[in-house]
Amino acid sequence: MPTDLSRLLNALGLIAVDTVLALAFIDQLWFRDLPCPLCILQRAGFTAAGFGLVLNLVFGPRPSHYGVTILGAALGASLSARQIQLYIVPGTGSYGNPIFGMHLYTWAFIAFALMIVGSAVLLFNDRQFVRPEPWSQRMSVLPLTAFVTFLVLAVANILSTLLICGSGFCPDNPTEYLIFNDFGLTQFAQAF
Repeated sequence: MPTDLSRLLNALGLIAVDTVLALAFIDQLWFRDLPCPLCILQRAGFTAAGFGLVLNLVFGPRPSHYGVTILGAALGASLSARQIQLYIVPGTGSYGNPIFGMHLYTWAFIAFALMIVGSAVLLFNDRQFVRPEPWSQRMSVLPLTAFVTFLVLAVANILSTLLICGSGFCPDNPTEYLIFNDFGLTQFAQAF
């Protein structure tokens, strides 16, 4: 596999992570479906896995960068599996609305599994690791767009978590942005 193809695949993988994080925000803001603590941690898993892809785009591919992606995806998959286990028994309910018949945590598990398999397959290409200069010197529009979008979404996730959890622990079933209550801004919170 040529190194340019490896670069393209890393950029497409980061775009997939960007898409998942963006869809989570759409669900949160448009449908007012606030993420539970496990959902927030799954977003952190996507961010950690995406960070490994960012390292590949900026500094060139390395096995250690793929390791970061695999570890982030494995963490996220274990969190998704835990949430699936919480609601797998019929009659125990679920968290959030289903999309195409499955809940977001089930889709997240599938996405994490695909990230692990995809990273493992890319590790088979030894030729990608023989690139002398960092890719950041020649980063084209697609990888740069994926990178900037990822940074914006990562910061937005941090801010969203602070808004939802306030100054304490995150509630099990969030119904409002607690930070507004902590600072006496309940009127402002109703706008969201």
